[in-house]
Amino acid sequence: EAIYTEHGFLVYRIAILGAGATPVIARETDLTADVDAILERVTPKTRVVFLANPNNPTGTYIPFSEVHRLHAGLPRNVLLVIDAAYAEYVRRNDYDSGIELVATSENVVMTRTFSKIHGLAGLRIGWLYGPEHVVDALNRIRGPFNVSAPAIAAGAAAIRDQAFVDKAVAHNEEWLPWVTREIEALGLQVTPSVGNFILIHFPDEDGRRAPEADAFLLGRGIIMRQVAGYGLPNALRMSIGDEEANRAVVAALSDFLAGAER
Repeated sequence: EAIYTEHGFLVYRIAILGAGATPVIARETDLTADVDAILERVTPKTRVVFLANPNNPTGTYIPFSEVHRLHAGLPRNVLLVIDAAYAEYVRRNDYDSGIELVATSENVVMTRTFSKIHGLAGLRIGWLYGPEHVVDALNRIRGPFNVSAPAIAAGAAAIRDQAFVDKAVAHNEEWLPWVTREIEALGLQVTPSVGNFILIHFPDEDGRRAPEADAFLLGRGIIMRQVAGYGLPNALRMSIGDEEANRAVVAALSDFLAGAER
């Protein structure tokens, strides 16, 4: 068995089933991972716990004191996988990506990706930090030549380009709160996010639900992410864009809620 939280990354379930294991879902509290709920789901059959921190698509996180508490409560034969795909965006004093915990543990790994802040999603490249025995096992089962030479070169260049990362973080720090405030001012609920996206919740009313908003926005040339597959049928995930795109989304949502035609 492998555990993940109820609004965790959909690929966890796919990977678990692909390995012939049983997915086990732990409830969340306020769209946030709940350590006690995860520990309650642990059984003698549990082998892996996946924790997205921050989580996609909710944008929520748990402080690292809670991650430590989760790790302390797990049997030593259970692997804790900390998915820190959005770590670079987080600006909270109580957050840590997991590097220190990995360095001092034998059953924790941290995964990272170049798909988010580095903008290299099309190259499908990432990295993992973990104990030697886990890395050895992964090297034995991964596909040969699983990363291309251009992807490796791009990843190495991205790691060295700290100026780009700093620019992306600064942009997100400016526009994430702005977009959140503006959309909340329209009367929509926004889940507080520490990532580079927000989860927007729509009223459960005819003509104002998320699928209808999505269709309206598409008519304006704006693409958001439907998240019904995550058990959130009346919400849309919006990535933070440039100034023009952010303002266009707010204007379009205002028109949608006012009943305007596309």
